[in-house]
Order: sequence, then C-alpha cells, then structure tokens
Amino acid sequence: MNVLIEFSLFPSAAYVLFALNIVFASAVIFLERRDPGATWAWLMVLFFIPLLGFILYLVFGQNLSKQRLFDWEDKKKVGIEEQIEHQKKAIKSGLYPFANPHTKKNAKLVYMLLSHNDAVLSENNNVYIYTDGVEKFEALMNDIRKAKNHIHIQYYIFRNDELGKKLIKLLMEKALAGVEVCLLYDDMGSRTLRRRHFEKLIQAGGVVETFFPSRIPFFNLRLNYRNHRKIVIIDGQIGYVGGFNVGDEYLGKDPSFGYWRDTHLRVQGSAVHALQTRFILDWNQASKRHDFMYDERLFPVPDHTGDTAMQIVTSGPDSEWEQIKSGYFKLITTAKKSIYIQTPYFIPDASILDALRIAALSGIDVKIMIPNKPDHPFVYWATYSYAGELLKAGAKIYIYNDGFIHAKTIVVDEKLSSVGTANIDVRSFRLNFEVNAFMYDYETGSRLAKIFWHDMTVSYELTPALYQQRSSWIKFKESISRLLSPIL
Repeated sequence: MNVLIEFSLFPSAAYVLFALNIVFASAVIFLERRDPGATWAWLMVLFFIPLLGFILYLVFGQNLSKQRLFDWEDKKKVGIEEQIEHQKKAIKSGLYPFANPHTKKNAKLVYMLLSHNDAVLSENNNVYIYTDGVEKFEALMNDIRKAKNHIHIQYYIFRNDELGKKLIKLLMEKALAGVEVCLLYDDMGSRTLRRRHFEKLIQAGGVVETFFPSRIPFFNLRLNYRNHRKIVIIDGQIGYVGGFNVGDEYLGKDPSFGYWRDTHLRVQGSAVHALQTRFILDWNQASKRHDFMYDERLFPVPDHTGDTAMQIVTSGPDSEWEQIKSGYFKLITTAKKSIYIQTPYFIPDASILDALRIAALSGIDVKIMIPNKPDHPFVYWATYSYAGELLKAGAKIYIYNDGFIHAKTIVVDEKLSSVGTANIDVRSFRLNFEVNAFMYDYETGSRLAKIFWHDMTVSYELTPALYQQRSSWIKFKESISRLLSPIL
C-alpha cells in the first residue's frame, strides 16, 4: 500500500516541477524583453527538455545588457571624451574638416558609430591586409621581436600547440629583456589552456589574465558570453585586428579543415590608440591586481601614418545597442553597386536579411561567400538555409572550396569596408564581445574586392537549381537549425 502511494506521488510531482519550469523560465524570458525569435527558440527548448532546459537557460540565456562591465576613469586624460564631443558637434554641424571627400560622403555612418559607440574617427592610418596565417604570424612575431616598451595581446583562442608555444617563448624572451608583456585570453575559447602553460612567461615578468574565468571547476555560468576579440598592440604604434586566433589550424595544419583562409589587418596610425583603449578596458575587467592607469607611453604620437580613414567599433552583450550590426546594416543600405560578404557563419536577423534581400531585388550585385565544410553543424545548416533564401532575391552565393574560410569582411561599392571578428550571426551581434575596423578608403576597399574575386576562383556558385537538388535529410537539418538559429 505504501509503495502504491509513493509511486502515485511521482506523476504529481513531475507535473508540478514541469509547470514551475515553464512559469518561472517564461517569466524570466519575457521580463528581459528578448528578441521574439530568441524567446520562441528558448520556449521550444523548455518545452521539449523540461527542467534541463531551464538549467540550460540559466547557463546560456543570461542577459548582461544591464551590467556595467567596463570602466576606465582615466579615459579623460587620453582626451577621448573631449575628442568624441568635438567630432560629434563638428560632424553634425557640417563643419568637420574631413581629410578626403569620400569620408565626408559617409558622415552619417561615421556619426552613428561615433555617437553610439565612442568610435573616434582616425584618418591617418596605414593598413596592410593578411589573408594567410603563415604570413600574418611571421609579421606579428617580427614586430614583437622589435618591441621596446610593451606588447599587449588578446585572443579568443590561444592553443598550447607548436604555434602557441613559439609565441609564448618569444614573449618570455621580450619580458626578460624588460618589455612589458600582457596576455589576455578567453576562458571558453581557450578552455584547454592551463596556468602552467604560462609559467615561464610569468616568471620572466609577463602577466597573464583570463576573461570570464570559471569560478567553479568544469562549470562556467558565463560561458555563453565569449570575448571573441583578437587584438595585438606593440609599443602603441602597431595594431593587429581580425579573424586569426593562435593555433596550428590557423596555419593550415589541421587536416580536417585544410587551408585556413582568414582576413587580418596590421594597422599603423592613431587608430592603434583605439585598439589600445579597447584592450585596456578588457584587461581591467579581467584583472583584479594589474589594472592599467593612464600612461603616455601607451598612447605615443604615431611614428608612421597613412591616409586610410577608420573607426574601431566594438560591441558586446553588455551594450544597449548592437553597434557592429548597426554598422553592417548601414553599410548594406548605403550600397549603390555591389556588396561582397565573406563569413563562416551566416545567420542574419530580420533586419540584415531584409536589407540584403532589398539590395539584391534592387539590382545591386550581392555576393556572399560561405565555407564548404562545417565546424559547428547546426550553425552550418542554418547558414545554408539563409543563403538559400537570398538566392530567390537574386543574390549570388559562393561556397569556398579550398579549405575553410573564416574571414569576416564586408565590402560595399569597393569603397567602404569592414574587417574584424564579428560574423553575420546573432551570436556576434548580441552575445559575443567583438571588434571591427570600419574603413572609408577606396584603395583598401579595392584590395578587399580583389581578394574576394580571387577567392571566387577556388569556390563554386550555389545556383538556385543546385540548391533545389538538396536531399530531404538536408532540408530537415536546415529546418531544425533555422528554428534554433536565434540562440545558436
């Protein structure tokens, strides 16, 4: 009898727990005023995986938008706030002395990124573009060898493999020579790293910090929020930003990916100061003992300049606005002739998808290049689904077939461009901490367009007829992945 009573309690308890799961989780989701797509995606998870779904929401669904994560009181000493206000007033009044008419034509985009992201306009930069990992890391290590004052390094993925060990050894040598070495990596992206891997570097005087480290072994409540930025600053004179992380696969040594095709920038000019500021903000958030204060040596007068106009734009889950996405949207809607996009993950929200669709329907040459192989299956099939949808509007889709393309670039009319860490997906727009360079320069835009055309020679076009030939199994995977795309 007692056994029967106890057994009969299980269904009732299950119903209560299931009801509480739905009520509490739904309340949290709706009170946070999420995007409707993300809301429905989470409700689907909660419905099909009760209880466990709520735990997943606690880990992956937190909202950081109301948290103040980054603060640097000494920014005033650098003149950033005064410079921002001066540029905003001058641009809005039409009195800003733009160095070239091309930048002036895009004053609205410049003003938007300036006023909502504190992205100072810098017009005296020299930019070199790297698309090959071997060339990029050879250049980076050569610059590090020449460093005299400081080396600041920040990567999402930093592996303890041949490349990682070589870079750590070089940094150790520079630290022993008296150069300030600070290395910051993301806990989730570099989850195989351990403190012992940096032991010799730390003993030599280098400092290593982790972004959003786990406070509980093997469990991190912030693992969904990743610092996806890749920034290097050397002596305040040279800056690197783009898609390459630190690992042997980025040199094309991973047989599962083959050749790794990415895009990275080497910058000289005052835009390096903006990269320095971003690094300091991230470092101070991660560090509890080695916070940076203002120091003139970190912001020297540029010793080498060019004529490329640029804004360094950042975004993250702590931001009120999705700044990089807004920049992408503005670039797309500015196009008169062409839009070239390269991205490994193409999961646009409704606004970006509509902007691209309207551009294609308007006769603008819209070309999008995506990988031929997945590194994240759900993301890959969602990408395939959205790419297929744009085919109907007349966009052309190219599948990179010479390895894996990881570049995050947009080129508009061969005049405006953006290169950085942000993909065309919801994760980059809302969940990751990202950084992109928005450039107003015909020469840079032309170079990036030529790179795109070259990549087309090792790609095949996904035509509407070819897309229609996909199997029922692929269509099913696309449908499921698309449903989950707001939370991938």
